Formats: sequence, structure tokens, C-alpha cells
Amino acid sequence: MKKVVILSLLAILCLTVQAQVQQKADADSSQVINFLKGKVFLINGEQSVQDLPWNPHSSFKGVALKHLLLGKDSENQLSCHIVRIEPGCTLDTHIHDGKAELHEVVAGSGKMYLDGKEIEYSVGTLCLIPANTKHKVVAGKGGMYLFAKFLPALQ
Repeated sequence: MKKVVILSLLAILCLTVQAQVQQKADADSSQVINFLKGKVFLINGEQSVQDLPWNPHSSFKGVALKHLLLGKDSENQLSCHIVRIEPGCTLDTHIHDGKAELHEVVAGSGKMYLDGKEIEYSVGTLCLIPANTKHKVVAGKGGMYLFAKFLPALQ
């Protein structure tokens, strides 16, 4: 009888944890959906984020970018991009010459490898990547969306 009760309690615990994980995944998805439905306002007009194309990364399979703000919009001082990394895909080790980068994880999870350090990436994580610093991002099982900003602008 005790064995049945213990197994029943374990089953209930597993279902509760599964429900909580699904709620978090749903919340992450709704954050990204809201973010992607937003607008970019510039002095000379506005642009719907939803209407901007996804641009496959030229070097990394499973990675695409939406360019929200380009260097031409900010006198090359700043650029902003949404980066989508498919589940299990990698932005492999690279540097940005003379450009600092700031990541904000807006959905999903994974790992950042920054100058030899491993950093857990989850929603709400911010990471400053100094100019000329090696870094790599690996998406988790559910993929990941980053809001990436470059100073000065990425060309």
C-alpha cells in the first residue's frame, strides 16, 4: 500500500512540474509574440517588426536575424537585432572587431561562452560582450531569441 501511495505522489509531483514547465514555455512564447508584434519608431517614420524579414545568418546554420535598427538609422552609433537560434543550434565562436554587444534573452534558454566562461542564458539574462572578445551561444532544446544591440553599429 505504501508503495502505491509513494508512486501516486511521485506521479502527481511529475505532473505538477510538467505543468509549471509548460506555463513557463507558454509565457516565453507570448513574450516573443508580443515583441515581434511591436513597432520601431524613428524620426522619419515607423516600421512594424512583424513586417521585417528574417535574414538567415551567413555563417551559422539555424540562426536568423531581424534587423530592427541599422547603422544608417543612427549615424553608425547603434544597431539592434532580434536573433533567433533554432533548438540545439550554435552561434559558433566569433568576435566583433571594435564593437561591444549586449544580449538580452527574450525567450528560450541556452549557454553563452564568453572569453572562456560559461554563462547560463534564460529569459531576462543580460550579457555585455566587450569589443574584440571571443564568444559563442548555444541554444537549448527549445531554441532561443536574443535582443542584440551593437555599439557602434554592426555593418
